[in-house]
Amino acid sequence: MFIETRGNDGIKPTKVPFSYAILNPSASFGGLYVPETLPKIDALFFENAATKSYKEITLDILRLFNIDIEEEIMQKAVSLYDNFDDANNPTPLSQIEDDLFVNELYHGPTRAFKDMALQPFGYILSHLAQKLNEEYLILAATSGDTGPATLDTFANKPNIKVACLYPDGGTSDVQRLQMTTQKSDNVKVIGIHGNFDDAQSALKSLLASPTFKEALEKKNIKLSAANSVNFGRIIFQIIYHIYAYVAMLKQAKIENGKPFYTIIPSGNFGNALGAYYAKKMGLPIEKILIASNINNILTDLITTGVYDLRNRHLLQTTSPAMDILISSNVERVLCDKLGATRTKELMESLKEKNIYTLNADELALLQEDFAAVYCDDAFGKEQIKHYADKGYIIDPHTATCLKAYQTLKVKPLPCVLCSTAEWTKFAPTMLNAINQDSIKYSDKEALEGISQSLHVKIPECISTLFNEPVIHDKVVEKAGIEAEIFDFLNLTCKKDCK
Repeated sequence: MFIETRGNDGIKPTKVPFSYAILNPSASFGGLYVPETLPKIDALFFENAATKSYKEITLDILRLFNIDIEEEIMQKAVSLYDNFDDANNPTPLSQIEDDLFVNELYHGPTRAFKDMALQPFGYILSHLAQKLNEEYLILAATSGDTGPATLDTFANKPNIKVACLYPDGGTSDVQRLQMTTQKSDNVKVIGIHGNFDDAQSALKSLLASPTFKEALEKKNIKLSAANSVNFGRIIFQIIYHIYAYVAMLKQAKIENGKPFYTIIPSGNFGNALGAYYAKKMGLPIEKILIASNINNILTDLITTGVYDLRNRHLLQTTSPAMDILISSNVERVLCDKLGATRTKELMESLKEKNIYTLNADELALLQEDFAAVYCDDAFGKEQIKHYADKGYIIDPHTATCLKAYQTLKVKPLPCVLCSTAEWTKFAPTMLNAINQDSIKYSDKEALEGISQSLHVKIPECISTLFNEPVIHDKVVEKAGIEAEIFDFLNLTCKKDCK
């Protein structure tokens, strides 16, 4: 069963099953749903897992959670990993240093780690909508990768429509084209003047808006979300952390039961939350090392206990998927550590005062599981160049993790670095790093330049984007989002909807 991060308002159910939580992700007081308890895994689990595939282990974990989804549906959802580059190994583990392994999470249809969760999640949610004979509007806000993965998984799905918000100018050209060339009739892509935090806050406002829901209900349309505010995303993000350890066992790189570090480039903290839950379940993670870019709100929180948005402005970097200041999934960790009452107090302080502060004991609890550091774009480009020269390609987000590897690892343990996107998503930055120049390359010429110089193939799903017509070209102010969605759904807009 699932409970709420900010406690119950007396209106919503106090505990809900998995299916309810993913169909209705907005909890009381604007909070989120979290599992009431977590299943446990032990050395015997890993001993058995060493002979199993990724899909088999995924099903094992889902069964341990005892979610209210039929076995047949879970199997069909997990079978979507067959469409990844290697059906038998959708998340290859590559060794790039004696003690450093890269968990490559980007081998799905949109070339980013969001596919790992959104491919099966999209199938399950669509199945539930059909089973209930209900129409759903799925909202998504993206800093670049959630959007394409959401559109891909829900494209042409019955009973589903999708409205995807992205910050105009805040994604790479490839990411933007992955969204704006989407042909499916059941999707709408809306660019906004603003940043990802603006897009995400708009999404949360719509999810919590009684008038918006009322307008949808008049047309018998229910509302849900594809962002990691939805636990349907998080449950699948637990699994690849567990599988990375299994992969090390299979390769005889670690002994069963021995600890390791995991390093995560983090923006909205969903990936890190998956690692945290995996650790609580029994995965022997020594510590979760968080890497940020110069939008280092998470580093501040984890090192000082202060989450301070006052006089702070989002900065655009060469790792745009991490250009985030309002990191939603931190709330779930706070709830687990501090309880719902304290979490509600902290979240209300953030909303009203743009700041909250953990006391010394609370900070110590957070630091039991996390350490954090940040780096600038120059450091990231140095790391891209360094590993390209050694024959391994990392994208700008993955590159930030090298700062954590170099500065936060205090014990001689193996490290697993989560690589969240393929290089093709950020080709101009990659070519600048490799050539050590500051030329403004187009995505197309940068892709071709890297392909030729490093002898790597551009996936067809990326190379063909530049020949596709742009279908979704609308960019609006934040206040105009609701009207665009109403127009998409053929609904009548409220008088104050502009």
